[in-house]
Amino acid sequence: MNSLLTQAEVDDMATQPAPAANPLDVVKQTTQKIKQDLRMGREYQQGRINWITTIAMGLFHVGAIAALFFFSWKNLAMAVVMYFFAINVGIGMSYHRLLTHRGYRVPRWLEYFLAGCGTLALEGGPIFWVATHRVHHQNSDDEGDPHTPHDGTWWAHAGWILSGRALHSETALLGRYAPDLSRDRVHVWLSKYHWLPLTITGLLQVALGAALAPAGHHVAGAVGMVLWGTFLRVTLGLHATWLVNSATHLWGARRFETKDDSRNNWWVALLTGGEGWHNNHHAHPVSARHGLTWYEFDINYYGIWVMEKLGLAKKVQIAQFDPANPKPAGVN
Repeated sequence: MNSLLTQAEVDDMATQPAPAANPLDVVKQTTQKIKQDLRMGREYQQGRINWITTIAMGLFHVGAIAALFFFSWKNLAMAVVMYFFAINVGIGMSYHRLLTHRGYRVPRWLEYFLAGCGTLALEGGPIFWVATHRVHHQNSDDEGDPHTPHDGTWWAHAGWILSGRALHSETALLGRYAPDLSRDRVHVWLSKYHWLPLTITGLLQVALGAALAPAGHHVAGAVGMVLWGTFLRVTLGLHATWLVNSATHLWGARRFETKDDSRNNWWVALLTGGEGWHNNHHAHPVSARHGLTWYEFDINYYGIWVMEKLGLAKKVQIAQFDPANPKPAGVN
């Protein structure tokens, strides 16, 4: 996806005196400036650590370890349910296949609900996630890719999110890569207050854990429920998503000869509900289905299929390819 100019920048260019140079050069310079404004990739971070993000991630990992001392079947059930809604529904079905690539369409109210689920993953609001992922596709495994393993395996997995400046609240800048979302007030609100749904569900888990605990164990029940339903679940979900950035550009099979190093990785697909079929996805990014054969498990697509059968999902895009001669989309 190419960088997009905001209307204000276009208007500003229109009011400037005609330059002596070729007008196309002015457009190229402005486009390059936009790319520089949205600096992504290791070389632009200059070794800086984002301490707020790093401390928050550290606390969630500590909470995840503490959760192991509060095991119960109720807590496990809460973690599984929340993981499904955050990672499968929120990230895979919503942030990725719906909002980033528009592989299918749903009514607005449902789009907002699905995006709200995405905020539960602690991966930022919809505008940040979509803009970052579109930059990844534009520069995949090349200069400017936010998380290519070419900059190091650890960098691709988690280093990129712990470094540089936080962009979550910079809606205007990110909107250049997600103009469709930046024009929507609900998505702008969700992006600004992306921490709120996770906080609310955490408080509800505290209340539910206390209510379900045996007499005299209400505090332990409350703590255990939120440690499993929020801290452990979020930590596992983060690493599962990060594995798509790292592992699926390092290990696995390549069905399609794409311009990047994307690969199909079955165990990442199991952890993420189908996002591990990454080579398939880079070859056919608009396809709502990533598992292109019967044995490629893709629960995120099955969810979209159910919504389609219920009349909620429309214009579902499915990649068409010849198994005997697989080619990326757009290749004759």
